[in-house]
Amino acid sequence: MPSHVRPFFPKVAFMPPIDILIGERDPFMRRALEHILSADYRTCFVDNGATLIQVTHTSMPALIVAEALLPEMDGFQVCQYIKNDPQTSHIPFMFFTWLMARERALQVGADAFLLKPLDAQTFLKTIQRLLKDAGKE
Repeated sequence: MPSHVRPFFPKVAFMPPIDILIGERDPFMRRALEHILSADYRTCFVDNGATLIQVTHTSMPALIVAEALLPEMDGFQVCQYIKNDPQTSHIPFMFFTWLMARERALQVGADAFLLKPLDAQTFLKTIQRLLKDAGKE
């Protein structure tokens, strides 16, 4: 497994934490997201689209968050791939990016779209809503 991918660990019995897979290139944003999510969720970060798809298939996270401009496969390609695959199409997909491309994100199947910079409260509320809608929280 590449060194930039944190592996998922088996869930423990009784109320396991929700797994959130995040495609994010910026190490500072990764730390910020980990800081706001770590109290309630187990996160895994990857820095390119191909790895995002690979880890999705091996771990089946409850939620995927990705920026639009990922290397190897951009976030739009990843979202479309995830949403067109019967094994993964049920996983909520949220864009979190600087790129003003809400329409395009929704066209490829995104369930939510947030623009950077990070507003922790809005970010957390959106994640909670997506997980609740998916029956994961």
